[in-house]
Amino acid sequence: MDLDTTRLKKTLDYEFVDSKHLDVALRHSSLASDGPLGSNERYEFLGDRVLSLIISEMLLERFPTENEGEISRRHTALVRQETIAGVAKLLDLGSFISMEDGTESNGGRSNPSILSDCCEAVIAALYLDGGLSIAHQFIRTYWANLIEEYNSPPKDAKTTLQEWAQSQGFDLPKYSELKRSGPAHRPIFTVNVKVGKHLESCADGNSKQRAEQSAAESLLQEIFNEKRK
Repeated sequence: MDLDTTRLKKTLDYEFVDSKHLDVALRHSSLASDGPLGSNERYEFLGDRVLSLIISEMLLERFPTENEGEISRRHTALVRQETIAGVAKLLDLGSFISMEDGTESNGGRSNPSILSDCCEAVIAALYLDGGLSIAHQFIRTYWANLIEEYNSPPKDAKTTLQEWAQSQGFDLPKYSELKRSGPAHRPIFTVNVKVGKHLESCADGNSKQRAEQSAAESLLQEIFNEKRK
């Protein structure tokens, strides 16, 4: 893997004053020997809030006539794990993350949860090193087109799956937590969703709600792919 961050810095189009910020953002928790201070977890926490703030501002500016509920649905779609992981893939972040060998061999460099968290940590690094304007510039660059993808406020995956299940005569989707992993202060939830007797999917998330949304989206994608065959 290309752990030299020169290429990434060029992609980010920003020269860090203190490269330590980017180094921390790219350090996965599997390498942390002294708790959250040794990984990107705290940066991910901050980056999540910075992203939410800037996306909220962008949406209010772009859709001045929409109400809070409509803006909220757009916001949810733009800050969910899958969307952020998609941006991370555009940046090829997986090639630059420092992680433990076991995590890497288990697909860590393409894991949506790891990629999403790292992307949020990079946002925090840009914010801490260059201020809100630099973080704003980055988010506008990678989210502006995403904002334009929906002509109307999108429905979240759980709502879409529920409506599909009802239209097909199924009972409501059933969600169940399969396990929790990771450190106690930052657990990873694995959730299963099932519709009918044979349709089901699993997904991870850093909150139960995120895991449920990811599982619903995964199952919807399976249903969509099956229809295309």
